[in-house]
Amino acid sequence: MRWLLLPLLLLCVPAWGADTAFPAVTVTTGEDGTTNYSVTIQILALMTMLTFLPAILMMMTSFTRIIIVLSILRQALGLQQTPSNQILLGLALFLTLFIMTPVLDRVNEQAVQPYLNDELAPLEALEAASRPFHQFMVSNTRENDLDLFMRISETPDVASVEEIPLQVLVPAFVTSELKTAFQIGFMLFIPFLVIDLVVASVLMAMGMMMLSPVIISLPFKIMLFVLVDGWAMVMGTLAASFGI
Repeated sequence: MRWLLLPLLLLCVPAWGADTAFPAVTVTTGEDGTTNYSVTIQILALMTMLTFLPAILMMMTSFTRIIIVLSILRQALGLQQTPSNQILLGLALFLTLFIMTPVLDRVNEQAVQPYLNDELAPLEALEAASRPFHQFMVSNTRENDLDLFMRISETPDVASVEEIPLQVLVPAFVTSELKTAFQIGFMLFIPFLVIDLVVASVLMAMGMMMLSPVIISLPFKIMLFVLVDGWAMVMGTLAASFGI
C-alpha cells in the first residue's frame, strides 16, 4: 500500500510548491519583431535535435566516405572480422573529426559563441551554423548530382550555390560521397585481386585444386599491405580527397 500511495503523494507536490514553480513556457517578442523563447523550450528543442545527431554525422560530414572505404578495404584483404566493426567505426569517427575540424571551428566562431553571448537568436544561430556545413557539402558534391536532385524536386534555378536548399544539397552530397567511396574502394581492390588471381593460377598449375586460394593469398596480401605502409596511405588518401 505504501508503494501505491507514493504516486499520489508525488502528484500533490506541485500543488504545495505552486507559488515557487517556474513557468514552463515563456515567449517574448523583441522590439525588432524577433521572438525569444524561454530556456525550457530551448532545452527541449536542443534535446530533440540531439536525436538527429547520428543522421547529421552520417549525411553531412565525411563519415560516409570513410566508413565505406574502410569496409571495402577489409573485404579486399579477405579479413572478415579484423579489424572489428568497433575499431573501424572509431577510426572513422576520429578521422571524420580531423577532417571536419575547420568546419567545426567556423561553426563555433560564427554561431555557437555569438549565441552564448546573446548576440544571435536561436533560429539565427541555427542558420549561421548550417552555412559552414553547406559550404563543405557544396565543395564535395558533383554538379550532375546537384542537377539531378534539383530537377527531381523541381527547385527553380538559383543565382549561386549558396542559395541551394539543404533538402536538395544533402541527398546530392550523399550520392556523390557514395560514388567517390566506391571509386576509391575499386582502386584499393585491384592489387589484392591480382594476388588472388596469381595464387589461384599457381595452385591450379600445381594440381592443388582442393586447396582454397584464400588460405595461401591472405598472408601475401597482409605482407604487401604492411610493406607499403597501407594504413598511412589509405588515411592520407581519404584526408587528401577532402582537400586536407
